[in-house]
Amino acid sequence: MFITFEGIEGSGKTTQIQLLIPVLRAKGYECISTREPGATKIGEKIRAILLNANHSNMLPITELLLYEADRAQHVREIIEPALAANKTVVSDRFFDATTVYQGYARGFDLKLIEQMHRIVLGCLKPDLTIILDLPVEIGLKRAWQRINSQSGDLPEDRFEKESFAFHEKVRQGYLTLAELEPGRFRIIDASKDSKTIHKDITEIVLRLSHKGE
Repeated sequence: MFITFEGIEGSGKTTQIQLLIPVLRAKGYECISTREPGATKIGEKIRAILLNANHSNMLPITELLLYEADRAQHVREIIEPALAANKTVVSDRFFDATTVYQGYARGFDLKLIEQMHRIVLGCLKPDLTIILDLPVEIGLKRAWQRINSQSGDLPEDRFEKESFAFHEKVRQGYLTLAELEPGRFRIIDASKDSKTIHKDITEIVLRLSHKGE
């Protein structure tokens, strides 16, 4: 089973994945959590480039190609081997993020992005994609609280510094994808408290996993 989590900045994807993994393991599923960008050694270096606010002059085409390069490594090194071993893979972002951020928000041609996805992914697609949806102002407030509480390393805040309009395009892009492919997507109200969100997600995931047995 391949599950991905998507959403705007500050939607709580990482927290919810951390809560979900122990539940799946307790149910007997061998599972791994992963993320984009940065799941591989090469990906870590790509992530450092992509999320560094000092790279505000990065060209959109550079951004797009870096994400696809990270994903190519991610799929070959981590996702495909895990799925081949009958493990459940839970990923913090995947190809839908590129469709939304670089397509709907940056304005890249969606057909071009689809072509690149086919080259990188082949037929690979998540069984379930959970969108943690909430208003942009709430998400950005949460994201900046997290960033400001961190110390040491250079903060990963290049996207948080984008305009409000950019983030609204990202949110609406995710909602559009969910309308286009309702069989794969589930929208969760991420403005609720963490325990309620976790309960909602767990019910959806376990229902899907039982169907696959």
